[in-house]
Amino acid sequence: MFSSSTATRCLSRCINRRFLASSAYTEPSLPNAHEISTTPLNLTNEQRAALDSALRVDQAGEVAANWIYRGQHFILGKLPVTGPLIQEMWDQEKKHLAVMDKMQLQHRVRPTILIEVAKIGGFGLGAVTALMGKEAAMACTEAVETVIGEHYDDQLKEMESLPSTHPSVPLLREVVKEFRDDELEHLNIAVVNHAQRAPGHALLSTVVGAGCKVAIELCKRF
Repeated sequence: MFSSSTATRCLSRCINRRFLASSAYTEPSLPNAHEISTTPLNLTNEQRAALDSALRVDQAGEVAANWIYRGQHFILGKLPVTGPLIQEMWDQEKKHLAVMDKMQLQHRVRPTILIEVAKIGGFGLGAVTALMGKEAAMACTEAVETVIGEHYDDQLKEMESLPSTHPSVPLLREVVKEFRDDELEHLNIAVVNHAQRAPGHALLSTVVGAGCKVAIELCKRF
């Protein structure tokens, strides 16, 4: 019998072989080094811990979002309307991830140890809901983006305590605000494309939303 770690490695290798080579996937280009400043030195230990936690969970969230859309696109990518729609949102998430990867390096924040879980879980969530139908895929997007939008709102409030004298802090706020607006745009797109017509919409939204909230809390800590 396989151990859980062995099963995870096998599944990860399977995903890498079958889906990373997909023609729909292109590696995003990172922002230029001058676009993001390093962390201010006058942060208290509490402020530094809050910043680390925020960047860690945001990076993990963008990783998961990319894999959710990848899973959806793998199932629904050939549909004439839904496929390009998912691709458009996925492309936006690739840009988000490129920025978060750069910020993680610039601010020397340790990535979450749950990155591989985020990839596998994200792909699984995207693929399974897509197999339930395009409305269920949109319902998944609606639920995920609702939680992420609220999460970014909370972060913007928390960032009010950070000193604004260093250019990296206003920049970070602008990045989070822009990402929040993009995620809310994805939410609106999902609603317009009949997310609420998905079978068991209320239950599906509750389960997906609750899972996202648990994932956020785990990634903050680990």
